[in-house]
Amino acid sequence: MLHVGLTGGLASGKSFVGRTLAELGCYLIRADDLGHRVLEPGGEAYQATLDLFGTVNRRALGAQVFANPSELEKLNALVHPAVRARGKALAEAYFEQHPDGIAVYEAAILIETGSYKDFDRLIVAFCREEQQVERALSRDGLTREEVLDRMRRQIPLRDKLKYADYVIDTSGSKEETVAQTRKVFEVLNHES
Repeated sequence: MLHVGLTGGLASGKSFVGRTLAELGCYLIRADDLGHRVLEPGGEAYQATLDLFGTVNRRALGAQVFANPSELEKLNALVHPAVRARGKALAEAYFEQHPDGIAVYEAAILIETGSYKDFDRLIVAFCREEQQVERALSRDGLTREEVLDRMRRQIPLRDKLKYADYVIDTSGSKEETVAQTRKVFEVLNHES
């Protein structure tokens, strides 16, 4: 049984690494997916978020909170505990069925929240800052200023490296990233 945290930053390649680990046999839990679920009608954070912000639309919430740190803090206080609880329950259920398995919890801000300490190992997906910006611009429909603002709300990727047990450099080709991820998986699989 090995519970692994996977982090990086906005558009750092962590989701690609996560999908690759899942293809290799890990159980992948994506905090972003859980965040969507807790904001759905009936979700743990739905009503409180709607009452406080007037919307649960993620794009509208992002525009509202990323420019205002105190508002972001309020939203995080509503969403993050529910997301963590769901992630923990999913991992526990998985380990009951697969005591020798590897569960990977993918989240952008594991280090910022201190929750990286909850994992047996930590993987950081890393690329150059300009690559992050380019990837986010091409994929997320955000302006350059919105991308940079979101990146400023996270610890710079270079600073996250000191927390990592494993670093996967995603700045090269997809094949190179897969090869690095496979090597990390082999080590994790040996440890579990």
